[in-house]
Amino acid sequence: MIVVEKAKSSIEKEILKLLKEKGELTVAFITRFLNEGGVECTRQKVEKTLEKMFIAGLVEFFYKNGNHRRHYRLVG
Repeated sequence: MIVVEKAKSSIEKEILKLLKEKGELTVAFITRFLNEGGVECTRQKVEKTLEKMFIAGLVEFFYKNGNHRRHYRLVG
């Protein structure tokens, strides 16, 4: 259980770092950059983590260009 919590917090930290560096990103790009950076994760895990981060008020999402893909960015 502790390992799972540690992995989730690691993914959260990496997502926050990515959004800080690159600005707004879609789930696909976040997943790609995490995997390239050595963090093993799936798109579903990233989406679930982003939803929790949205509820916590860390990130916000919006739709861009009418393509129905959520773009995430840091709040503030």
